[in-house]
Amino acid sequence: MRRPLIAGNWKMNTTIAEALSLVKQMLGALMAIESVDKVICPPFVSLSEIRGLVEGTSVRLGAQNMYYKDKGAFTGEISPVMLKNLCKFVILGHSERRQYFTETDAIVNEKVKAALAVGLLPIICIGETLQENEAGKTNSILERQVKEGLKDIAANRDLLLAYEPIWAIGTGKAATGVQAGKTIGFIRSTLAGLWGNETAASVRILYGGSVTGANITEFMKEPEIDGGLVGGASLKSDEFIEIVRQTAAAKS
Repeated sequence: MRRPLIAGNWKMNTTIAEALSLVKQMLGALMAIESVDKVICPPFVSLSEIRGLVEGTSVRLGAQNMYYKDKGAFTGEISPVMLKNLCKFVILGHSERRQYFTETDAIVNEKVKAALAVGLLPIICIGETLQENEAGKTNSILERQVKEGLKDIAANRDLLLAYEPIWAIGTGKAATGVQAGKTIGFIRSTLAGLWGNETAASVRILYGGSVTGANITEFMKEPEIDGGLVGGASLKSDEFIEIVRQTAAAKS
């Protein structure tokens, strides 16, 4: 059984004070839900403060990005070495990083290697644009992103993939559960071609893209989907708690 995981990606939102307040509102209720792994990914500036709040609890921390060098003249970047004692997870290859900051599959691959080298668990985001989807290129795009993103990386059942159709991120237009489940099944089969069936069957693959408390159960009922990467809804304490609760109920 793959243990379900819900991760909240706060993106470029919340001051340190707002971040601490949000965690305090959610922490007790999230701790009470024991059958789901909970990860929150605040901005870099809040990681240290929030770490003090969640230490010793079942809530884990993730970073939203990192560079692939340990140190050097890379103004404004954060290295894996800087993160390894602050959090356990790191989101890599998010579509916003690919779109606005021109990250390629090769760059994502370097970041995945660097994260794993220091013991961080990457959540590797993949997904197609609306134009690619409508042109019937979804599978070819995802296959390329998986193969290039994991190039020269040994089989690892602990890292995570997140399927985020770009046309569904922040648009309010989510894929259906059946669509997402079928696509994630294809991603898993691609992973099996790289790492074998046994490892592919153990890797958790999340769905992301306009996930809310109103639609999470639809996704979690799909056996191929192991959780969610939640954007805007993770900034609302009641809704994020509800997403985790519904995930626990659907996957029990």
